[in-house]
Parts: sequence; C-alpha cells; structure tokens
Amino acid sequence: MQHVCVLGSTGSVGANTLDVIGRHPGQYSVFALTAHSRADALLEQCLQWRPRYAVLGDEACARQLRTRLREEGVSTEVLSGARALEEVASHPEVDAVMAAIVGAAGLAPCMAAARAGKRLLLANKEALVVGGALFMEAVAAGGARLLPIDSEHSAIFQCLPEDPASWGERIDRIVLTASGGPFRERDPATLRDVTPAQACAHPNWVMGRKISVDSATMMNKALEVIEARWLFALSPEQIEVVIHPQSIIHSMVVCKDTSVLAQLGTPDMRVPIAYGLAYPHRITSGSQSLDFMKLAALTFEAVDPQRFPGLQLAWQTLRSAPGSTAVLNAANEEAVSAFLDGRIRFDQIHAVNLATLEATSVPDGAAGSLDTLLALDAEARRIARERVQRWAA
Repeated sequence: MQHVCVLGSTGSVGANTLDVIGRHPGQYSVFALTAHSRADALLEQCLQWRPRYAVLGDEACARQLRTRLREEGVSTEVLSGARALEEVASHPEVDAVMAAIVGAAGLAPCMAAARAGKRLLLANKEALVVGGALFMEAVAAGGARLLPIDSEHSAIFQCLPEDPASWGERIDRIVLTASGGPFRERDPATLRDVTPAQACAHPNWVMGRKISVDSATMMNKALEVIEARWLFALSPEQIEVVIHPQSIIHSMVVCKDTSVLAQLGTPDMRVPIAYGLAYPHRITSGSQSLDFMKLAALTFEAVDPQRFPGLQLAWQTLRSAPGSTAVLNAANEEAVSAFLDGRIRFDQIHAVNLATLEATSVPDGAAGSLDTLLALDAEARRIARERVQRWAA
C-alpha cells in the first residue's frame, strides 16, 4: 500500500490523480489533500477519501472546512499555511507526493518532498523553472525519485532507459510537441481581441485556466523547455519544439544514430499520472486506447514566432544569468492573472513578460538558495504588476 499526498488536489491534475488512485484501492491510499482556497471542493474530496490531513492556504477557509468535517463526523485534521504544505509533503508516512500546485507556490513543498526522499510526481513545472539546479540538488541529496507528469516530459522519460547515467550517450536532442492551442491558425493581428473564455477553450486538453492561457500563448511550452533542460541534463540547443495539432505523439527523443523514439497516447493526463504512480510498472489509467483506424493523419508544423513570441524567451533566459527563468515565470503568472481578470489584453501578456525581464536585475548568486530565489520572484512580481498597472490605466 502506497500512501499518497496530493498537493493541489482540487485542480485538474489532482482530480485525475484521485481518479487513478480510485481504480486501484488495494495499492494506494490518500494520506493528505491540499488546496489553496477551494474549501467546498476539498470538503467533497475529504468526505470521499478520508485523508489523515487536509491543508488549505488560508486559515479562514481552514476553519470553515474544520467545522464542516466535524459536522460530518470526519476525523481529518485540517491545517493551513505554507509550512503545513511542507509538513505533509515530507511526512514520514508518505510514500509518494503528487506535486500539482500551480505556479511558484509549489516550489517549497516540492523541495521538502525532495529532501525527504519521496517518490515525487512532478506536475508543477515551475519547481524546476524557478528552482533549477537548486531543486535538482535537493532531489539528489534526499535520494528522491523524480518522475515527470507533464505529458511531454513523461513521454521523453518513457523513451529513455531507467539509468539516467546512460542518457547523455544516447540523446542527440529531444523534440517537445505542442498542440498549438486554440489560436494556431488565427491571424496574429487579431489576438489583441481574444477573451479569457476563448483562451481557455483548449481544443485537445481539459486543464485549469492558467495553464490553458499558457497553452494559448505557448508560454507553457517555454516553461517545458526550461523544465526539460533540468530533468534530462540537456543544453538549451538540444531541445526543440514542433507543433503537432492532434496531440497523439506527446514528445520524441532523437538518438545519436538518428533513430527517433516517440510515445503515443490519447490526450488524457491519467496516462502519465498512472505511469508515475506505478513506475517502473504499468497499471490501468482509465484512459481510452488509441484506435489507429480512426486516427486522422499525424501532422507537424513549425512554430510561428509572430503568433507565439513568448516561446523564444525559454532559450533567452536559459542563456542568461541563473535566476532569469524565475523572473520569466513570475512575470508570466502576474500577466496571465491580469489577463484573466480583464486588466490587460491577451497580446500584452508577452509585453509584460518581456518588460519584466528587461527591468529586473538578477544578482550574482540569486539561484543559490531558496530564500534568494523567492526574493527574486517577489521582485519580478512587483515589477510585472507595475507594468500591468501602466497598461490597465
């Protein structure tokens, strides 16, 4: 029996994780569930899964949940705050941690789970975008098993042998596939008129609002390029991105002998989640199998830099001072939030990101500790909010 802590359980990845766990009741149990502020959704999950702990970011929401659970006769202990996330992620009884908190807020509990040597199922790409080398050092020091859950990185991982020491002698480069999102064929001149509802209407995947907007701008792919650099110990030049509208090939490894290894599957997050939970074994995920007779042609396209200007910021920040990727992530989180709130236009997301990168000074050693990275994150957010206010005014 594996005891699982699900960080960000009320989001799409968290809900899919619980769906997979529910299909294997003899193999997994839910030890802890966490959410930022969705007390009602977390209540429903606690009533179903009866975890030892539930954590909310806000204490007022936590008090509300405690009262409701007490009325229902459920003994789940309710905690609150950032420190509580780290405590449940590193708890001695936890075997596996699903890291599905969106954004830089997930870095500290991911670091705690890594230092504690957990099986760490990483859906929070920002842990590596912000943490980079520091996060990978924590994984190595704690003896954690890091398993990527993003469909693209899971695909690369599934194409490689179990021993990471052999990866370098095999890989020439990797190719991350991207659907192109809802605006793949839209005239770039019209993107200023995009609404939040349109940006969140992904053609292939069911995701949260923030990552849906990132997919529409292809900033999600920029973050995935940065994540792949650390996961697979690659140089930026070894990472390519190609648009594959059908989302059937989830990514590819180009070997040094020019062979290409690819992982195919339906666009369903339960597939990489099941792989991460059971690794190195395989369990049923609940996803439908591919029917090759019903598949349309598999096509590929180059990325249009006018339509998706943010993608190149991945390589730009990877070649810049360590910590620059944290600035990019912070700026993008603030810009996407402002767009979803109606304070800036869709096409101004990239403008905020670019202006923040240009205005934020990254000091030497900024990536050397969690505290300095979080301070840099806070400074970048301040600058990004200033840029948003200028355009919103």
